Amino acid sequence: MDDAHYMKKALEEARQAYAEDEIPVGAVVVCNDRIIARAHNLTETLTDVTAHAEMQAITAAANALGGKYLNECTLYVTVEPCVMCAGAIGWSQLKRLVYGASDEKRGYRRFAPQALHPRTEVTDGVMADEAASLMKEFFSRKR
Repeated sequence: MDDAHYMKKALEEARQAYAEDEIPVGAVVVCNDRIIARAHNLTETLTDVTAHAEMQAITAAANALGGKYLNECTLYVTVEPCVMCAGAIGWSQLKRLVYGASDEKRGYRRFAPQALHPRTEVTDGVMADEAASLMKEFFSRKR
């Protein structure tokens, strides 16, 4: 499977978030060519500012593997992680981060470009247009 295949799965999660009136960010964690965790933003549902898609996915993946390190896993997320999520990605030692749309206002690259683990490989821009248009549609509906 390629990055686009798994990003489509993350976009499905983002659409689920949208349907639940959550900011439409979705994530999946892949290990050995198998999705071991799926998540989307739950900040409104859980009344928890830390319930970002990435945080939910990392927790679910660690539970699935029975350990805190995800150094053989790839996280696919529709939007560039924030600083908080980048910190969690760093602590979990993810092998790879793949994201879609950049986040110029809140993305980790603007505020903490060194937050990830030094060995984490990053691929950005995968299906970025689809992810960005979902976010734009959500926020235009809110205004």
